[in-house]
Amino acid sequence: MDRIFLCKASSILFVLFILLKNMPTTDFAELTNDPIDLTSVARRVVLPECGATVTLDGYARKYTKDKTTGEVRETDFLVYEAYEPMAIKEMQKLIDRAKSDFGIANVGIVHRLGRLEIGETSVVISVAAPHRKAAFAACEWIIKELKKTVPIWKKEVYAEGEAWVEGEA
Repeated sequence: MDRIFLCKASSILFVLFILLKNMPTTDFAELTNDPIDLTSVARRVVLPECGATVTLDGYARKYTKDKTTGEVRETDFLVYEAYEPMAIKEMQKLIDRAKSDFGIANVGIVHRLGRLEIGETSVVISVAAPHRKAAFAACEWIIKELKKTVPIWKKEVYAEGEAWVEGEA
């Protein structure tokens, strides 16, 4: 009896894997100068075969701690710039690798460019997967890698000046 159950479970997992691997994709990587609608990004990756979507909403915060001095600065606003053709290609590479490494179904990444006021969304990453554990792990990995590898630069503007800063991985 146990062998029959294991065979059926293995068969179901195999079929699910084949379906996910061969299904039409709704992955996307985008840059925009417009405000990002969090809900529309999240809903674009949803598939009926998936049981979870994890969405990261990264936004401009008011206070930033300087990595070298430890000084806390009040941020007035942020400015994002990118080498756009390369940024899109690198985001797509992250999507492809995350799908391969984490067994997820779909990924959407949208990053804002231009001036952002405090509280405005700078990046949204949505990951759909059959199970939440893979979606959480993939989403965290994508944001860390995005900050390290994608040519998007952030300038923090303060009352007393400004500074281009590297993303924290």
